[in-house]
Amino acid sequence: MKRIKFIIICFMLLSSVLLISCSKKEYDSTTNNSSTNSETKTFTIDELKTYDGQNGNPAYVAVDGIVYDVTDADGWNNGKHKNGIVAGVDLTSKLAESPHGAKVLNDLPVVGKLE
Repeated sequence: MKRIKFIIICFMLLSSVLLISCSKKEYDSTTNNSSTNSETKTFTIDELKTYDGQNGNPAYVAVDGIVYDVTDADGWNNGKHKNGIVAGVDLTSKLAESPHGAKVLNDLPVVGKLE
C-alpha cells in the first residue's frame, strides 16, 4: 500500500513539472515576436532604407509600424522578394495585396518599430 502511494505521489509531481515546463514553452513561443519590449530599436524611414539586404546588410521591412527581419526568410534573397518587392521599406500597403497576407509575419523576428 505504501508503494502505491509513493508511485501516485511521484506521478503527481512529475505531471506538475511537465505541465509547468509545457506552459513556459507555450508562453515563450507566443511572446517571441508578437510584442516589442522597451529595449526595441526605433527606426526612422531613412534608417530603415539602410537595411536593404544589399552588400551584406540585413534585410528589414516594416508593416503596421513594426520592423521585421526578413534576411533569412523564405522567398527573400539579398533583400529582394517576388514582383519587385524589396527590403528597407514600409510594406504595409503591399502586404495587403499579397497572396499570403499577414500570416507570414508570425514567423519573422521583430527587430524594432518604425517611427
